[in-house]
Amino acid sequence: MEVVSTDYRIKTVLSRLEMIIDNENERIGRDTGFDLKVSNAHKSRCLYELTTLFRGPDVKETSAPYLQQLVGLKKKLKLNAQRVEAHLEAVRAVADILKNAVKDMDADGTYSEHQFRYGAS
Repeated sequence: MEVVSTDYRIKTVLSRLEMIIDNENERIGRDTGFDLKVSNAHKSRCLYELTTLFRGPDVKETSAPYLQQLVGLKKKLKLNAQRVEAHLEAVRAVADILKNAVKDMDADGTYSEHQFRYGAS
């Protein structure tokens, strides 16, 4: 009975993880309402559950029926990692633009931070 229960749990978690990754890959960078933090939390939870389920002395027997699905998931995770990295680079670029804009506004020729603190020299 434990094997059936474990098999069912593995199949359920793999399906859920695949759904989460597909959703994230489709929406990241395209849907402004997409919450990457929540999606990442769900993805991490599934990966943790899979790690727990595949632990044990009979890992090869447990994972064999799911090998094809695991290979497909690995490809999707690779694409996901590339998209998340691209998203993070875009966020960094926007943050740098905003930081530079604020710095430029502060240096508009009236008073610099240095002059304000220590008097004009």
